[in-house]
Amino acid sequence: MAMNPSKAQDVWKDIGKSVQFTVLELKRENQAHEQEVIQEFADRYQAIIRSLRIRNGDGYLKASFGISNDAWDYLFPNAPKPKELETYETISGPEYSMPASKGDLFFHIRADSEAYVYEAMSQFRRLLEDITTVVDETKGFRYFEGRAIIGFIDGTEAPQVEDAADYAIIGDEDPFFENGSYAFAQKWKHNMDFWNHMKTEEQEKAVGREKFTDLELEDEDKFKNAHNVASKAEIDGEEQKIVRMNVPYSDPAQNNTGTYFIGYARHWKVTKMMLQNMVDKSDFLLTFSDILSGQLFFIPSRDMLDKIADGELNK
Repeated sequence: MAMNPSKAQDVWKDIGKSVQFTVLELKRENQAHEQEVIQEFADRYQAIIRSLRIRNGDGYLKASFGISNDAWDYLFPNAPKPKELETYETISGPEYSMPASKGDLFFHIRADSEAYVYEAMSQFRRLLEDITTVVDETKGFRYFEGRAIIGFIDGTEAPQVEDAADYAIIGDEDPFFENGSYAFAQKWKHNMDFWNHMKTEEQEKAVGREKFTDLELEDEDKFKNAHNVASKAEIDGEEQKIVRMNVPYSDPAQNNTGTYFIGYARHWKVTKMMLQNMVDKSDFLLTFSDILSGQLFFIPSRDMLDKIADGELNK
């Protein structure tokens, strides 16, 4: 088997217009029963997506379903495990930290219409509600021109679409889990009053790019802890990339506005290095943000979902 993006879940495509992230926790009351439910879910999950794409007409519905390290050990105790799957632990630097939070199952659903996001998650939840509780549910949206909520164009640091699969999907370095992906999910809450009171020139220094044109600033014109400096990861002098999406969410009346970050990667170690660099260099974005959650999940390939559905991982 070779890397084949068509066998992967939707881990490198755009964030969509209506977006929902849901994190569930297994009840861990009856292991055998929960294993059976997950087998059934793995089978019906893909059928639900196919059905909704037909109903949608234009076919635009994208979804990713992931499983944490602890959940993998609980659901498939005798099965192999992805090489880089681990339980995410809080990453700390001199001033800031990126906390870990609980979560066993993860969903990232997006569509052009909120109706299809709602219907997909409603059907998933019907199948899983007996064995899970909800940890977090966050609804996101596409901001103007696909910008992040802080007003800068998103995705500049991500690879080109035609190259993205190579950075997002596991290859022959882990053959049993080929076409899977490592997803890191992190919820940020921003102090938008602080940010909005900064002059545009200062915001640009903080991000490292021009706000309107998206052109990168010269190094001497950036803050030393500019976001595009602090979040850079290099191995042997070569910059590493992941597929990253920064999804705005907001309840304006509650003064609750932030970014739900999702990073899909072929190698979790690359994402982890980026996160460590951000806290080590005190990324400017951390000065006006609270990080509310952080979890690592493995996103099985569609073939792996079939193996789960057939009970092959529970033998």
